[in-house]
Amino acid sequence: MKFFEQKIKGVFLIEPEPFEDKRGLLRRHFCQNEFKKHNLFTEICQTNISENHRAYTLRGFHYQLAPKGEDKVLSCSRGSIYDIVVDIRPESSTYLQWQSYELSATNRLSLYVPKGCANAWMTLEDDTWIFYYHSEFFSPGFESGIRYNDPFFNFKWPQQPSVISDKDNSYPDFGVIGKTL
Repeated sequence: MKFFEQKIKGVFLIEPEPFEDKRGLLRRHFCQNEFKKHNLFTEICQTNISENHRAYTLRGFHYQLAPKGEDKVLSCSRGSIYDIVVDIRPESSTYLQWQSYELSATNRLSLYVPKGCANAWMTLEDDTWIFYYHSEFFSPGFESGIRYNDPFFNFKWPQQPSVISDKDNSYPDFGVIGKTL
């Protein structure tokens, strides 16, 4: 596995080093030793699979508040997604900066998102599946989010979402809540 730290401190793109032969392909998706070398979480509390039926389905921005903040790793196992990570850690040198990524079943990249960063993705194809795992259990009383089109950030999406939940579409402007994180 190859780990590439990104512009936002603590965010990593993870590239597998697959073994391929006549049977097909094998790649490691998680390795405690490799994650520990990069000071990333090594205890997985929860895994999820998000199955999305339609292209341009948008999920996020989601994060959990302290003390239930979570690190997470996302991979697209079917189809493709456009993913954005935004740093909402006031003490961070990249506070309020965001960066986008394309993850797909074809490129096999994974994205490590540290606690204190919010994450959202938009599917680029029908029948897209995202596999992700977390360093913390989901805690409903600590969940929060940022609206995908919050004017404070001016996020750039490849398309207007065709499917989005009422909850994800109704978060208040970050300028209103941002100072209280």
